[in-house]
Amino acid sequence: MNIIAWNCRGARKPAFKNHVRELVRIHDPVILIVMETRVGGVRAKEITDELPFDRVIHTDIIGFAGGLWLLWNEDRVDISQLANTEQEIHVIVKVRCSNLNWLLSAIYASPRCADRQVLWSNLKMMAEVHEMPWVMEGDFNEPLMEDDKFGGRGLSVSRALQFKECL
Repeated sequence: MNIIAWNCRGARKPAFKNHVRELVRIHDPVILIVMETRVGGVRAKEITDELPFDRVIHTDIIGFAGGLWLLWNEDRVDISQLANTEQEIHVIVKVRCSNLNWLLSAIYASPRCADRQVLWSNLKMMAEVHEMPWVMEGDFNEPLMEDDKFGGRGLSVSRALQFKECL
């Protein structure tokens, strides 16, 4: 079962829909997670209505930043939404051809450190409530070690430790 998580950095780009169709043609994903869409509300629905998936969950954007979409086709998986914020979508996935149930969290962590603290707390809470297999996919916007990044500011050891504690 293929799941694709893509930080597209803007779903309004002219080629976005064609890229999604090509990803689907080549990889046949059951679930597609699109992060940093920078599109919300009615416009997000207009775009996702034209993609080759029949179900979607959108999160709100903050200004012109963020945006997280989880897309799937109901004939392959049954998805029950648990919770979502601007930084996360939590669902229970039931694979239709089996009795397997698992938790999926789609993540697009805020570039703002203070906002990520809310996400870390939410993830810890989710871990306390659910005892099923759990997959977290996305962009956490926080490296665990220096080798996880290149360019920009150096690693913040204290923030990396907070992220590690969360995981």
